[in-house]
Amino acid sequence: MPEGDSVFLAAKQLHDALAGQSLTVSDLRVPAHATADLTGRQVLDVTPRGKHLLTRIEGGLTLHTHLRMEGRWRVFPTGAPWHGGPASQIRAVLGNATNTAVGYRLGVVELLPTAAEPRIVGHLGPDLLGPDWDPAEAVRRLTADPRRGFAEALLDQRNLAGIGNVYANELCFIAGVSPWTPVADVAELDRVVRLAHHLLTVNRLQHGHVTTGDPRPDRQNWVYGRTHKPCRRCGRPIRTGRIGTPPKDRTAFWCPRCQPRPQA
Repeated sequence: MPEGDSVFLAAKQLHDALAGQSLTVSDLRVPAHATADLTGRQVLDVTPRGKHLLTRIEGGLTLHTHLRMEGRWRVFPTGAPWHGGPASQIRAVLGNATNTAVGYRLGVVELLPTAAEPRIVGHLGPDLLGPDWDPAEAVRRLTADPRRGFAEALLDQRNLAGIGNVYANELCFIAGVSPWTPVADVAELDRVVRLAHHLLTVNRLQHGHVTTGDPRPDRQNWVYGRTHKPCRRCGRPIRTGRIGTPPKDRTAFWCPRCQPRPQA
């Protein structure tokens, strides 16, 4: 799943390109909304909520999109060639006289009344990059199921919204616990939650998810994507496993020395 900082950046790019101008192009390439025509309506704002993008449009409408694993919005000057994948992968196009936003491989494209947004995002926990961020509430939600594995709890958007697999694995390493360690056994959970907020905040306006403080290629993360490579702290090879249950399971990365697995 995408990370909340990536969604925040996408929202900013869409907002800068579309907000305050009337649409001259509206093309939603999904069966449910193939005949929808938004041309002539002004884009009011584009707001991220966890992993969701809410493009609010004049007339009380919201275009809800979700990137899932492979989706991406790209912005081009109006009239310039598009690139980002074949035309068959385009799911939405919104344009004005200046810019055109093209949504490739979007996992969700849904047009709904703005008043119905709580149906889509009302279940989410405090948004790490939103005005509702509340670390105490995030800790409360995480500890409501104290025996749950820590990485799986972090990935549950009902606990706190915005953490994907990169940050879930990196936070486990920084906390010195394996991805399967029960939430109840994570020391200083409030500190880890505050660190999650800090990491997403500092990365929200750039591509990449730097957790080591070093933005150079292959130096950005402690364990994520580093299978069999030496741990940056102890030198032991990084191992992999699975978090959660199919079909929503994710790959876990951890150092067996720095992050010992809990005893069965």
